[in-house]
Amino acid sequence: MALPRVNIDEPRWDQSTYWGRAKYFFTTTNPLNILCSGAELDRAKTIVDGYKASTLAEGYSLDDVYRAKELVDSAFHPDTGEKMFVIGRMSAQVPMNMVITGCMVTFYKSTPAVVFWQWVNQSFNALVNYTNRSGKSPISLEQLGKSYVLATGGALATALTLNKLAQKAPPLMGRLVPFAAVAAANCINIPLMRYRELENGVPVYDANNNYLGDSKSAAKIGIAAVVFSRITMCAPGMVFTPVVMNSLERRGLLRKVPWANAPLQLILCGFFLTFATPMCCALFPQKSPIQVSKLEKPLQEKAQQIDPPPEVAYYNKGL
Repeated sequence: MALPRVNIDEPRWDQSTYWGRAKYFFTTTNPLNILCSGAELDRAKTIVDGYKASTLAEGYSLDDVYRAKELVDSAFHPDTGEKMFVIGRMSAQVPMNMVITGCMVTFYKSTPAVVFWQWVNQSFNALVNYTNRSGKSPISLEQLGKSYVLATGGALATALTLNKLAQKAPPLMGRLVPFAAVAAANCINIPLMRYRELENGVPVYDANNNYLGDSKSAAKIGIAAVVFSRITMCAPGMVFTPVVMNSLERRGLLRKVPWANAPLQLILCGFFLTFATPMCCALFPQKSPIQVSKLEKPLQEKAQQIDPPPEVAYYNKGL
């Protein structure tokens, strides 16, 4: 019996709703996906490709195809179709960030530890950005290197300066320094990585996919949305974990079991990231709307030539 035909290139859930987007990101960021072997991933890609070409063997259901698509989306580059380096995959975000974030909020007092873990965090971010670079507008090594150096420098300057200021502040303030450093690094890193979009604009289309032109205004809004979602993504683990640990420290519980300090912070960070990563990725639609009136004059004029003239246009905000 032939399977029903659906557009497998689109997510399974309605992306115009928040929970539809959240369900999609819960599947693509599922850390269990990194446990799949290379053979399992290749088999999943064969299933998806076979369904697209209508050559899929019998015995598969539409649920099987969608499950294969989840693995493909989490491990293969969307533009090139190549299998991505495991640490750079979406499915590696939670376990990798759990370790890095946990160590940043655990070893925040020692200057060498601050330098080391902020460097590790920005190195990981650079690897993720390079692994997920656009196949159509690739990131140059010069661009990647400049972003890496400036983001690392910004994070270190923020962390070391605030650590010094926090010496006279309540203990909780010191525990929140890593979050401030990561937020500052995101504000530097993301705009630098996408400076070509700020300089040249991003493609904008109407609801019928008519190309209106490249908009710098849309690029600014999209990049600001990505910066916001990245900061909110790390906020629960880097804010609530210090609050919990500070409370335990005040009650003297950590003095009784000092060995539990680091493992407990890693577990808390992992718990928060498991939910925060997909839920914050879903804050804004990937295909984001923008009022035509907010676009540049040439794009507004082109929109007026369409019958009927669209009031809303769309662009890809990126991740």
